[in-house]
Amino acid sequence: MNKDKALATEPKLSEAATAVKKVRDPRLDFFRGVAMLIIFIAHVPGNYWAKFIPARFGPSDAAEMFVFCSGFAAAIAFGGTFRRSGFFMGTARIVIRCIQIYMAHLGLFFVLATVCAVATAYFVDFNYIGKLNLTYFFNNTGEALVGLFTLTYVPNFFDIMPMYIGVLALVPVVILLARMHPLLVPIFSLGLYVATWYWELQFPAEPFSNRPWFFNPLAWQLLFFTGFAISAGWIKTPPPNKYLLIACIVFVLALVPISNWPIMREFPVLKEVRSELIYGFKKTNFGLLRWVHFLALAYICVTLLKGREQILKHRYFDPIVKCGQQALPVFLLSMTLSWIGGIILDQIGRDAFGLTIINISGIIILIAFAYVMAWSKSSPWRKKVGDNKPAPKPIAHTRIGDSTVQPAE
Repeated sequence: MNKDKALATEPKLSEAATAVKKVRDPRLDFFRGVAMLIIFIAHVPGNYWAKFIPARFGPSDAAEMFVFCSGFAAAIAFGGTFRRSGFFMGTARIVIRCIQIYMAHLGLFFVLATVCAVATAYFVDFNYIGKLNLTYFFNNTGEALVGLFTLTYVPNFFDIMPMYIGVLALVPVVILLARMHPLLVPIFSLGLYVATWYWELQFPAEPFSNRPWFFNPLAWQLLFFTGFAISAGWIKTPPPNKYLLIACIVFVLALVPISNWPIMREFPVLKEVRSELIYGFKKTNFGLLRWVHFLALAYICVTLLKGREQILKHRYFDPIVKCGQQALPVFLLSMTLSWIGGIILDQIGRDAFGLTIINISGIIILIAFAYVMAWSKSSPWRKKVGDNKPAPKPIAHTRIGDSTVQPAE
């Protein structure tokens, strides 16, 4: 099949997705930015603020926001490459991105391992190496390094990047299926999801136990490619409908009592209801209840913002949008800051003042970092001196009779 024929047969991105390429959709970056800030709060050990994140009021949480938005953005970032430059170049770009994320994963691990080692040595009353479950790494460094680089040793705190690599690696497969027929994409994704549950397909997370990766990419790909397919226009989202909107709101509210532990403690019968639905809540293999709950939330947000998307471009939302635009570096810093924040809280106490200082200062640092990253990516050093100077104003003239007199400086 020649290139022109391949391009003709490949499904084109939807008009909405094409528009996003020209004018960045503020919804995508806004909700990715929200997810980044929630991830920071959720990963600060012993953080009381984490009791108020979305995960405490429903099955889905910031992880779903991150994965769905990543899939949506991947269709925009990589779909055009496959369409314009062919399958080989598109796959090459995916491989390069996977390598980048892999290196980011390793970098995050070594930074936090160093933080734990230093903190454990300095604060002798706290074993931060054991607290982050890195004892195996420090006691069996040779074996652990092999496992770390082969992704067969993935401690819990470092599990989302390997999952992201796994789902990205499936993009070329999905592109090939979409060239044959777009409907093959949801068939493949759902089939792989069912096979993962039926045959218990998993990746080992450590050599000394049977624990799998906390985020199984073979299951989480369902959400990733839901966002990808919607962005690419292979799946049509339902139009705004007040009855569907009401149904989604009722569904989301109905799940609050069986998702919030303080409520369940007051009404034990709710624990029994949750136990009957426990597989829907499972995070490792991405329970279907999490998927449906997230889609309901997404439909509510999209419907309420329909025709009002420009609100998110207001300068008040710009810090959150900026975090979404720099999602990967902000995520890496958020994970590091959250653990350092926990160490500081161990020393100053987890009272209202200490928690406020750590949470607010962490959010400010993340936002400032996002702006710095955006500035650095603009390559300001390539600009010539004086490029940003305003153009000189034309000299005004005053006409007196038949002569022209320049005003005094």
